[in-house]
Amino acid sequence: MKKETRLTHQRKVLLPDGNEAIVPPIYRSVKFTYPSIEASLNPEVRHTGFEYTRDANPTTRQLELLSAELQGRADGVCVASGMAAVWLSLLGNLKAGERLTFFVQSYRPIRTLVRNVLPRFGINYSMLDVHQHDDLERVFAQKDTKLLIFEAPTNPMLRVPDIEGIASLAKKHNVTTVLDNTFGGLHNHGQFEIDYYVHSLTKYASGHGDVMGGVVIADEGRIKAMHELATSIGSTMDPGAAYLILRGLRTYHLRHARHSSSALAVAEYLAANPLVDKIFYPGLKSDSEHELATKQMDGCGAVLAFNLKADKTHTWAFIDALKLFATASSIGSTESLVAPVKLYFAGDLDEQELKQTGIKDSTVRLSIGLEHPDDLIDDLEKAFTKVFN
Repeated sequence: MKKETRLTHQRKVLLPDGNEAIVPPIYRSVKFTYPSIEASLNPEVRHTGFEYTRDANPTTRQLELLSAELQGRADGVCVASGMAAVWLSLLGNLKAGERLTFFVQSYRPIRTLVRNVLPRFGINYSMLDVHQHDDLERVFAQKDTKLLIFEAPTNPMLRVPDIEGIASLAKKHNVTTVLDNTFGGLHNHGQFEIDYYVHSLTKYASGHGDVMGGVVIADEGRIKAMHELATSIGSTMDPGAAYLILRGLRTYHLRHARHSSSALAVAEYLAANPLVDKIFYPGLKSDSEHELATKQMDGCGAVLAFNLKADKTHTWAFIDALKLFATASSIGSTESLVAPVKLYFAGDLDEQELKQTGIKDSTVRLSIGLEHPDDLIDDLEKAFTKVFN
């Protein structure tokens, strides 16, 4: 064989029978083949085999099955980002002339998608308050209402929906439910009768802020029906990203427990601070939704929000004075983050909607990382002293 040919047809190192790698390899290949055309047509192969990475890839498939198992469901489909997962869950269940329901207490890109983009496809919407179940049932009773998308807890104000009550109303009216469970985490909320779960795997699953991904999780039949759309959209997750998320998931439970305990310590400090007007963290016993949160969830996660007794100028100065908190809008990674809520997450809301959500010029959101909570509290204390003397 000529050297030029050898460079294309390289020697393969095959493991002896029974000799396995502890960490599975990354399957970077876009294309897969079979020993014969006849072998490729075998029904078993068609169901579990691989041909082209946009359709399926062994590394990505491993992540899909693991994510689904953690969420307590049978299957999933991975995509390039959390918002791609949201898009897939909606387009896979709605058509022109139908109505989607969601809450004002939602992630800003979801509100933007529903209010500004989906109407172009002839999809109508109703935006309600997360705790107004009477309004929810009224909208569910409309014949064109087909789907509800909501979050638990909500981003950025950490409100806790009654998932069991909402799911029960949806089943009563044959409305499909999509739960954005990114803030809840893969280990939470699987006990409820939710049709689809979506996650931004960029957050807690990856845990290191260096890779993006999303997943839609459901029963096997629902995912099978959605898979062709996922392939056609072309929002395929790269196998390298899938590998990094799989690596991050090895420490998922350890990290989530640390995030939750540190966030509670910071929340307790802020709750006792006279410069804080109100704090939003369901892990606090004083939070109005603490009982519901502890009933539904194992650990309340890394994120908390609070209103300062300050105007916008002093609020932004307080954020800028923090040294251990990077000003950024993501969550769930090793480093702690801070964000001005109204600027980052509420630019699309009018005054009435801001009032509904409780967002003010003085609202700050923190995502607590894996630093020691004493250092984070000290950093907050120094920022309070610097700005408010």
